[in-house]
Amino acid sequence: MKSLTRSRPGKNPLLAAALGLLALAVQPASAEERAKDLFGAEKLPAATSAQSIGFYSKGCFAGGVAIPMDGPTWEVMRPSRNRRWGHPAMIALIEKLSRDAVAVGWPGLLIGDIAQPRGGPMLTGHASHQIGLDADIWLTPMPSRPLSMAQRESISATLMVDEKTHLVKDALWTSAHMRLLKQAASYPEVERILVNPGIKKKLCDTVKGDRTWLRKIRPFWGHDYHFHMRIGCQPGSPNCKGQEATPADDGCGKPLAWWFTEEPWRPNKNPDAPKARDVMTMANLPKECRAVLEAPAPASAEAATYHGGGVPVAVAPALETEPAPAATTASGANALPSSLNAFTATPEIGVPVPRPRPGN
Repeated sequence: MKSLTRSRPGKNPLLAAALGLLALAVQPASAEERAKDLFGAEKLPAATSAQSIGFYSKGCFAGGVAIPMDGPTWEVMRPSRNRRWGHPAMIALIEKLSRDAVAVGWPGLLIGDIAQPRGGPMLTGHASHQIGLDADIWLTPMPSRPLSMAQRESISATLMVDEKTHLVKDALWTSAHMRLLKQAASYPEVERILVNPGIKKKLCDTVKGDRTWLRKIRPFWGHDYHFHMRIGCQPGSPNCKGQEATPADDGCGKPLAWWFTEEPWRPNKNPDAPKARDVMTMANLPKECRAVLEAPAPASAEAATYHGGGVPVAVAPALETEPAPAATTASGANALPSSLNAFTATPEIGVPVPRPRPGN
């Protein structure tokens, strides 16, 4: 007879009111708006001097510029995402890579995600790409005929790796892929290039002569249809937090061998755990990111589009930020678990450290 004692809707208004007040009392901490919703809603950059704030997977940036949708040696893919923004140094480098790539036999770049106009956590997808210093470049060459906007939204990139063996599909791999990656790694400002472990292995097995550039090519889950190019913190960004340097060797030894054991590919033990971007609030980001959100925008996207030769935005005075403190380990309410960082160092084989695989 338990049903006789159950409260019926609408029969106890005083109890309902009390429960409502209790809910309001405990709501604010859990209902704080997510940072990804705030940054994802921004359509234009902060019209200030260019600077990156925070870490690649926990920050924002101001003074961003857009790469044009089309160039003589590039095309922007998935334009509806509005992720063609970056620090001016990154946008200038992408344009330079597109020209240099043609010179070494690659037809031109298909450009994937760079960053949102003001960076920050993305609505979907990446853990990083938050401070304007990351960019994805497709491993599919630019076609001879321009793609329509509809095609850029719908066509798929070429999957270069067999998902069962984790090895490159030899029928698809060309020496031009190697030359493109070598060219990207040749720039001193590029610190890392993330590729699928199978692509790293292909390079390790086939590159002859100078192999010093291979140290920048780092294996990571995914990255089987594009490569991820990352540059270091730029001048004028005192609150940008850099990443530790890559090892000095070519990365073709034990750390790479770990990727071809069973461990990296075991199912995630906690597949339902929320991703960092889905739980970050403004309290998790550097306090300067609030000023980035509140800064004025340029008149239009075209006014903030980089056409080479300088910064296109008529910038406002620099954001007022405090000098960056000495590097310390984050802790307390503003810290996120280190396991949420997608760019932790690859463990050496023999002491493998299980890490969750990123989502699709």
